[in-house]
Amino acid sequence: MRKGAGILAHPNGLFAWCDLALPDTAAGADFYKRVFGWETEDVPAPESMPYSFFTKEGRIVAGMGPLSEEQQEQGVPPMWSAYIAVDDVDAVAARAGELGANVVMQPMDIMDAGRMAYLFDPTGAAVGLWQAGNHIGADVFNEPGAMCWNELATRDVDGAIAFYTELLGWKTDTQEYGGFDYVTCVVDDRSTAGIYDMSAFMPDGVPAHWSVYFAVDDTDVAVATARELGGQIDREPTDTPFGRMAAMTDPQGASFYVIALSSE
Repeated sequence: MRKGAGILAHPNGLFAWCDLALPDTAAGADFYKRVFGWETEDVPAPESMPYSFFTKEGRIVAGMGPLSEEQQEQGVPPMWSAYIAVDDVDAVAARAGELGANVVMQPMDIMDAGRMAYLFDPTGAAVGLWQAGNHIGADVFNEPGAMCWNELATRDVDGAIAFYTELLGWKTDTQEYGGFDYVTCVVDDRSTAGIYDMSAFMPDGVPAHWSVYFAVDDTDVAVATARELGGQIDREPTDTPFGRMAAMTDPQGASFYVIALSSE
């Protein structure tokens, strides 16, 4: 693993990393290279734990690993997962369980990279926890080709707010946008995530979930490229107060958002 340029870990409670699990990582690398201009860098690891970094101009932006046959047989879908930086993953995971989360992966060491856990929050959304070792998370955020936002769609906004504010000390600010309330979550005066009620937007069978947003120079170009490569466009480019955004699913089934961030 590569150290984060000798700097300290990201602040506790901040979304600091995301990675992708796919059956065919070679095809995934080709898709994302062409959509975002990413390159891949293999991480030295045991054969049982193959893993790659996505990089942009030499800086780490995300990770990717294979979805095993066993996982596929168990029904684990291709997906992007987001990870929240924490100072003590064992303590946070234990507290999450006390607050009603289902900790499906107890804290474990990932070689010397760090220590992680994975859970379903009380509203049913999956999210990871990351305690940095030699790997702090992404090197860059909020610029084209990098993660810029994380968003929770849930039918229990109050329950989600109660859980994350108690667990991580998030502050929240609720504003109305386009006729619905949107909750912004803040860590050390830095906005890190959003929460909204998905009830009016998604079918009943869709579970609560976290989504990852990536910044792009041009949303329409990113969408056209993804479509040409076999991606599915779940939400066509739309102008919002935050920038022009779109939702898509890659050819193997992992969903994500892109947004050309507003300069205002």
